Amino acid sequence: MPRKVDHGQRRELLADALMRLAAAHGLEGVSLRHVAAEAGVSTGMVQHYFRNKDEMMTFALGMVGSRIRARTDAVGAPAASPRELVRGVLLQILPLDETRRLEGHVGLAFLAYAAVKPAIQEGLRTDAAGMREFIAQQLRATGADGIDPELAATGLLALADGLGVQVLSGQYAETHAAAVLDAHLDLLFGKPSRDVDSS
Repeated sequence: MPRKVDHGQRRELLADALMRLAAAHGLEGVSLRHVAAEAGVSTGMVQHYFRNKDEMMTFALGMVGSRIRARTDAVGAPAASPRELVRGVLLQILPLDETRRLEGHVGLAFLAYAAVKPAIQEGLRTDAAGMREFIAQQLRATGADGIDPELAATGLLALADGLGVQVLSGQYAETHAAAVLDAHLDLLFGKPSRDVDSS
């Protein structure tokens, strides 16, 4: 009896190969043939799952987002404060370990590629809008006076993106980036009542 093929697993295998190539070399020169070689499969198999590079990249970008959300859900406690929830989300997009560094390099490659690819831009805009709205909701929940939740959420995401680039380029240590993020969270949410983990 033929073995049942897990198509979702195969798509993830190919997306992981794409992400490794993106992190190492960027995305401009990456082809379906390169992804096939990296994954150890035939080009025909890649084409069976993805008609072109843009389709594969859109899937890979969504997969990264899903993995970040899964990690965030795993660390978020039902009784967590708005500050803890926002901190937990933003720490998952900072390159503080090997997994997040890989995702950070991939994210930079995607941003550069998306600059000339409207289909990719749409996915990035949707993800960013969802993240901004989540952070804005947490800020509204605190009832902080004199703070525009949407503007503050946009600023926090921009800060996290900038810190990530600085860590990836060796300008800041991971601990310094986490400390800078905490300082800005203190300004918006107030200082936490107890020390929190910086990872």
